[in-house]
Amino acid sequence: MSNFTPMMKQYLEVKSNYSDCIIFYRLGDFYEMFFDDAKIVSKILDLALTKRDCGGGERAPMCGIPHHVVNQYLYKLVSQGFKVAICEQVQDPKLAKGIVKREVIKLVTPGTIDEFDELATNKNNYIMSVYMDSTNLSITYSDISTSEIFCTNIFEMNRDNLISVLEEEVIRTNPSEIIINSNILKSLEKSVIKLFKNLRIIYTKVDIDHNFKSLKENNEQFYLDNLNNKILLFSIDNFYSYVCRFNVKLNDFKNVNIYELSDYLRIDANSRINLELKKNNFSNDIKGSLLSVINYTKTPMGFRLLNKWLDQPLLEIDKIVRRQSLVEELVLNSNFRNELEELLSNISDIERINSKISFGNCNGRDLIHLKNSLSSIPKMKNLFLNSNTLFSNIVSNIPETKDIYNLIDSSILEDVGILIKDGNLIKVGYDEELDLIRNNKIVGKERLIQYEVEQRNITGIKNLRLVFNKKTGYFFEVTKSYQNLVPDYFELKQTLTNANRYKTNELTIIENMIFGSEGDVVEKEYELFVAIRNTIKLNIKRLQKLSDMISFIDSIFSLSVVAFKNNYCKPTLNNEGILDIKDGRHPVIESFLSSINEFIPNDTNIGQKDNLIQIITGPNMSGKSTYIRQVALIVILAQIGSFVPASSANISIVDKIFTRIGASDNLYKGESTFMVEMKEVNNILRYATKNSLLILDEVGRGTSTFDGLSLAWAIVEYISKNIKSKTLFATHYHELIDLENIFPDIKNKHIEVIEDKENDDIVFLRKIMNGGANKSYGIEVAKLAGLPIDVINRSKNILDSIEKKEVEIEKDILKSSNETTSKVNNTIITNLSNINIEKISPIEAFGILNDLINMAKKDEN
Repeated sequence: MSNFTPMMKQYLEVKSNYSDCIIFYRLGDFYEMFFDDAKIVSKILDLALTKRDCGGGERAPMCGIPHHVVNQYLYKLVSQGFKVAICEQVQDPKLAKGIVKREVIKLVTPGTIDEFDELATNKNNYIMSVYMDSTNLSITYSDISTSEIFCTNIFEMNRDNLISVLEEEVIRTNPSEIIINSNILKSLEKSVIKLFKNLRIIYTKVDIDHNFKSLKENNEQFYLDNLNNKILLFSIDNFYSYVCRFNVKLNDFKNVNIYELSDYLRIDANSRINLELKKNNFSNDIKGSLLSVINYTKTPMGFRLLNKWLDQPLLEIDKIVRRQSLVEELVLNSNFRNELEELLSNISDIERINSKISFGNCNGRDLIHLKNSLSSIPKMKNLFLNSNTLFSNIVSNIPETKDIYNLIDSSILEDVGILIKDGNLIKVGYDEELDLIRNNKIVGKERLIQYEVEQRNITGIKNLRLVFNKKTGYFFEVTKSYQNLVPDYFELKQTLTNANRYKTNELTIIENMIFGSEGDVVEKEYELFVAIRNTIKLNIKRLQKLSDMISFIDSIFSLSVVAFKNNYCKPTLNNEGILDIKDGRHPVIESFLSSINEFIPNDTNIGQKDNLIQIITGPNMSGKSTYIRQVALIVILAQIGSFVPASSANISIVDKIFTRIGASDNLYKGESTFMVEMKEVNNILRYATKNSLLILDEVGRGTSTFDGLSLAWAIVEYISKNIKSKTLFATHYHELIDLENIFPDIKNKHIEVIEDKENDDIVFLRKIMNGGANKSYGIEVAKLAGLPIDVINRSKNILDSIEKKEVEIEKDILKSSNETTSKVNNTIITNLSNINIEKISPIEAFGILNDLINMAKKDEN
């Protein structure tokens, strides 16, 4: 490095201070990248990779970006998960002695993007702060572009539960960046970092501040209100401390929202993926997800709120019913719904415009979008007041914004430019001083026209004309044939082939009047615009409340549209554990059919003491997986306040949904099929409660047949004896139907199939029926798939041989299941036979009887 040029030494010094960032190093009109940064950036942004002499005979890889288009490249790079440091020239090169002084003036990371136009409009861009010690976890996450902050904490958990909850929240919020305390235990760090890397989320370790300096500076009231919860304070202080490094202004953020995991339906990380709530598992985009089906929102902020509702279904029936009732009003009143749709369609993303105003980076067009949005608010209020519906009750929650509308309407041009320092912002008549400056410009141009005519008459030069050049201004142009008539006060400025160009003192005065006025106009317009923006900023809390209300109304509207279009019903809700669905349908699959009547509906009834677990058997392709998934999706829809795809539904509130679906070698963890399966099952058995809904599909198929059957059998037994959750257990192990005869809470169901024995064929009816299937029809499905007839015939012969052996195996399993009961019975019999009835007292008899009763009860449990 000692042989490097001064410029390269300066660059390397900056790089050493920001080693985790790509350095955008300003050189003249370009931002340059060097060495490894250049290699990375050139590949991602498809830039030419060149080399530059850096001293000592070395040439550094280099690529560059013109400074005036830096944003489009910068945010593409950041969206790929990179941090960028903008190193700017902070000294006039003409005044520099030696190398020009440069400093990092801005840091940009995926979670701290402040140019909100670069973000996807329909999704939140969260940055998450995590604090974790040996038994406690706190999480803070925020979307800077919407000024929201959420936080939660969980105490006294074991290691596995800590990781599980963190994974659940990370999958749910999908942050673009995470910060975590640097003193995290090594035993936890490996698993946590692996999680972040597998999800391709950029992370940064930060030191905790036991004095909570950043939190006190930015939100002292929150600090005072939560002094007794330091675990929570650590994560939110780390958030404030980190984002303040990036000059993020937090003064106008909404109030911090503290939430409890127990306030919402918990859907673990695997289940969110398995049920394809927000992304399909094929192309990983929204199409084919539950969110795509229910999204009829008209505003970006409405979509983001609907997304949150799907992330966090409710548990309190009163809150769910409030949403349901509003949805119902719109479902039953098409005219009302259509008028509301028109009004919502005219509303822009007020939520992000608010944040741009707070950050001081909104432009004139943002204010016009805000004004046009505000114009719909009085109409919406009138619509609600005149509707004679529940919506009339929420008018009082919609703030008055007429003053803000009037301010923008009176000041900002409709066809305003994008750049606020280029003028073309303020209307005539808004400011007297600005109008006077503009008038000077008009007077100057009028005088210019008069002066041209005067000089043509005075000089006698008939073709004398004024010409304009952007660099040098106005000139009189005289052709060669009239050079003899040029007066002495014409000062020659430029000689051309066929003419000469001249200036006069008067022309210079007029020119200064015009150009000076133009500069003054631009400067004055910018000054006025900033004042208007600051006035609106003083009312930002009002606008934030408005955006929250519009988001809520838009989300309710969306649920009403899907209910009306798809013939959903309003479910009733209970806390008794009963799940009773008539003609239930899969909301996503039916959306791909040409008519909802094409989908074959099914009833579901589960939750009674003698009907907690249903073993569902039937062949591949018959609809088992579709059926059990649709039950989970219907429950989730019901608990966000939506109507559901059924003719009627009585839904018990569920605290958690767990699923074990599919056979994926790597959901995102890099683990084998069977390991993924067993870890998911372990998570279910450890954390499910009697109020949970379990969706288990083909458990055990990731290993050998007998191992898989044994595990499936034991898992169902364990759920029946220990958890007692509502469970839909789809399986090919038709041996499991014998469990109905052993456990009173297990019922058999099967998918109805018609066998055409004459043609050796089967027909799937897609209907769920009582009783178990005693045949898997795997060979018949293989035949439908077109396997060679020789293979089909041979497989039938092999099957006959295997089935004879399985009869004996099944007997052994049944015997094993009854062994425990038999042992208890034998113990009771032995104890009774040892009693000498003639020698025991009544008190002793009562004691023995009590022991026997307790022994029997223990066996039942």
